[in-house]
Order: sequence, then C-alpha cells, then structure tokens
Amino acid sequence: MVTILEGLIVAALAVVLIVWLYLKNRQEKLVPKLESRTPFKIESRDEKSVTLSTTIEFRNEGTQSVMIVDAICHPLLPFEQYDGMNVRGKAEREGVPREDDYFEALVIEHQQSVNLVAKVTLTARKNLSLEEAVSHMVDFPVEFLYREVGRSPMKWSIARVILPAEELAKLVGVALVKD
Repeated sequence: MVTILEGLIVAALAVVLIVWLYLKNRQEKLVPKLESRTPFKIESRDEKSVTLSTTIEFRNEGTQSVMIVDAICHPLLPFEQYDGMNVRGKAEREGVPREDDYFEALVIEHQQSVNLVAKVTLTARKNLSLEEAVSHMVDFPVEFLYREVGRSPMKWSIARVILPAEELAKLVGVALVKD
C-alpha cells in the first residue's frame, strides 16, 4: 500500500514536472527571415562610394518576449580577397535611422516581428573610381550579428546574407570584368 508520505512525494514530483514543462515551453524564439529579405538597394552614392541596404524581418516565434540588446552589420571583405574596396556596415531598425553607429535595444513581443536594416558602405580604394572598383568586385558575405535575451541567457546569433558581385554591379550600372 502507498503511504501518505509516498503519495505526497509523487504529487510533489508531478507538480514540479508540470511546472518545468510549462516553463520550458514558454521561451522566446527569434528567427531571422532571410529568405524574404529585400533585395539590396542604393541609399546614397557619389563618385567614390555607394551605400546599399537590405531589410531583414526578425520574428519572435516563441511564447515570451525577446529583447535584441545589440546588433552589428559586419561585411566580410578582407583586403586579401579584394583590396580595391573598403567596406563598412551599420545596423538600424527600419524607420528609425541614426546618425551614429549605436543600435538602440528593442523588445519584440511573442508572435510579433520587427524589420532591421543592414547598411553596407563600399568605398573605392587605390585611386580607383567607384565604377572601376565595382567592375572587379567579388561576392562577399554580410553578417548581421545580434545579441538577444529573454528567459534564456543572453547570447549572440548571426544571420548571414551574400552580396553577389553581379547584384552590386547591376545596381551601380557597370559590367563585371572577368579577372
């Protein structure tokens, strides 16, 4: 026979298990929708540089709010790969442009989305014009690093898009030179 003490222990374990399962399923789940990002477009241009942007939807598919504490746009074009262009990145929330490189933290409620913008500025080097530099350009990745926190511990995540040389050349209006 089951004693009262054994029954209380089983009931307590059942309550702990139910609470644990409830809390385990109440998590944030931030998902960048890379397949639906916007094509790169020109934000500004002069004879030596061009600034491009693409918009990425970030959706919280979880059941709890999530906060994006920081975001960084990090284009990966080392001079060893191509030294005719200097590349810099900037992350912003869509509709909230900033003059500095600071990313203002934001909360995304469960089952809600926010659009973040990755801006990439390409500046010609070595006394090249923008058109000359772009004509010899290579494909390169643009990483969107973001730090998120919710019920789970804070962590860094990465969303990566590729900026193809063909897309850049088309935007600038030049043909690629096969090196």
